[in-house]
Amino acid sequence: MRSLMVGGALALVMVVPAATQAQAAPQKMAFVNTQLVLQQAPGANEAQAKFNSDVESFNRQVQQYSDSLIKLEDAYSKEAAALSPAAREARQRALLQTKDTFEVRVASLREQAEQRQVELMQPIMDQVRTALEDLRVEGGYSFIFDVANSSLIVAADKNLDLTERVVAKLRAMPRAAVAPPAGPTTRPAGVQARPPVRTPPTR
Repeated sequence: MRSLMVGGALALVMVVPAATQAQAAPQKMAFVNTQLVLQQAPGANEAQAKFNSDVESFNRQVQQYSDSLIKLEDAYSKEAAALSPAAREARQRALLQTKDTFEVRVASLREQAEQRQVELMQPIMDQVRTALEDLRVEGGYSFIFDVANSSLIVAADKNLDLTERVVAKLRAMPRAAVAPPAGPTTRPAGVQARPPVRTPPTR
């Protein structure tokens, strides 16, 4: 589940505030691996499955757009030699316009996928932040460092690892709800649908 979880882990780096303490007071520190936390967090598997399902839907739409564009290009290649210069130029302009529309639609679908990832992960990440802050206060820690994807800490006391304690706190919390999609994804935003073709009434 790397595609969804790694992004969440990176977003959690350095989110835990440090307590204000007197300069003479010793500072307690600990660390956590948020990537492991997010992999084990309740609701994470459901969020990943939902994300995968949504991405499959986006990919199908992209494939449909791509197939349609390829058919248009193939048809033009076969017919170009028989077209007049004016007709050839018109077809070329139409192809370029179709390509531009395709790029707009693909970009919109990518934005929707990114937004869906945020929607699915946000409830879980909010709970992780709450668990981290609770542990920070309970333990009197000044700082809790995130060692996920970090090469700055090469050795540390295992007793300072709060990862399992964070997971235990998450399991004691109510399950984070999986967010529904923000809106329909069948038509990307900013792309107008073609008006229906009206047939003249028969007499």
